[in-house]
Amino acid sequence: MAEAMQNLSPAAIAEIWRSAWMTGLIALAVWVILFLVAHTFLMRLLRRMAARTAWTWDDVIVGAIAWPTRLLILTSGLTVLERILPLGYEWDRACDIMLALAFALAFILFVDRMVGGLLDRMAATHPAFSGARGLVQGAVRGVVIGIGLLIFLDSVGISIAPILASLGVGSLAVALALQDTLANVFAGFHLIADRPLETGQFIRLQSGEEGHVVLVGWRSTRLKTPQHNLVVVPNAKLAGTVLTNFDLPTSHMAVPVEVVVGMQSDLDRVERVALEVAREAQRSQPGGQSEAEPQARFIGFGESGLRLNVILNAENLKASNDLKHEFVKRLTDRFRREGIAIPYPTRTLDFPAGTPPAGPQAGFVATRPTPGGEARS
Repeated sequence: MAEAMQNLSPAAIAEIWRSAWMTGLIALAVWVILFLVAHTFLMRLLRRMAARTAWTWDDVIVGAIAWPTRLLILTSGLTVLERILPLGYEWDRACDIMLALAFALAFILFVDRMVGGLLDRMAATHPAFSGARGLVQGAVRGVVIGIGLLIFLDSVGISIAPILASLGVGSLAVALALQDTLANVFAGFHLIADRPLETGQFIRLQSGEEGHVVLVGWRSTRLKTPQHNLVVVPNAKLAGTVLTNFDLPTSHMAVPVEVVVGMQSDLDRVERVALEVAREAQRSQPGGQSEAEPQARFIGFGESGLRLNVILNAENLKASNDLKHEFVKRLTDRFRREGIAIPYPTRTLDFPAGTPPAGPQAGFVATRPTPGGEARS
């Protein structure tokens, strides 16, 4: 111990301070501390500037560059240390590989965090995108990691041409094997971007399926029918069909109800009574638009009377069924009290004078049994 203490003479300590290792460690510490402090102040300034703008890309970019730049600062400090130390060629080569790996990791982190931030904002503004968010982020992350790996391999001198050729052949085989799945995936992206439907809206397809949209997924869209069943529609079929959205541009809708009245009815009186009942139904029935004015129009002659079309106004599709139900009940009761007849279909058969009716029953004479049991004509 005493011998070791004697070796730590002022001259020895001065020699240690002048050594390359001590100089390199001090340079590393100063380098990292200075750049991290500058990085902290610069990131605060950028966040404040981004918060003042309405553009969302700047917030995403500022949030994405934080960790990649820290990684580059640490890697550059290690590179400075390696340049100061008297190391051999192998260490120089290892430092170059480490620097290339750091740049590849920084690229992967930056793109992944930026894509994640953008997807979070899209999912917040487009609820239909929530179901496909995980798939999109996973696919983009896989592509970014692959690109980062290729950049790293090319930086360290490894040829990536055979890898690219293999990826091309493999991608073609996968695309052919997953043709239907990929068609549904891209159709889902089209539905999310075009937004013809969203979760909670009521739609009807050209093929007849209808219901509330429960989920717009990456492969299919789920509908809950009025019978409380679940219908799964592939996105490719949904994107290529004609659909009616009962909640766009608004959920308000007109509810037509056709009424038939007798030919002898007073048409002005029939119209007035129908409008009065329609207004009462819209004001009293939940889901009816009390401020909207119903309409009544005679649209032609039917087989048994005159056809009147009454148009009610409902808040949504569900309320329209209840409103129509209440209107029909009230109108029937009011017509009975007002003496307005709702005719039944009748047919009048005219035969030429002296010509008996022809047919399978022509000439048939009904018989009835007598009390004694014999038939009497």
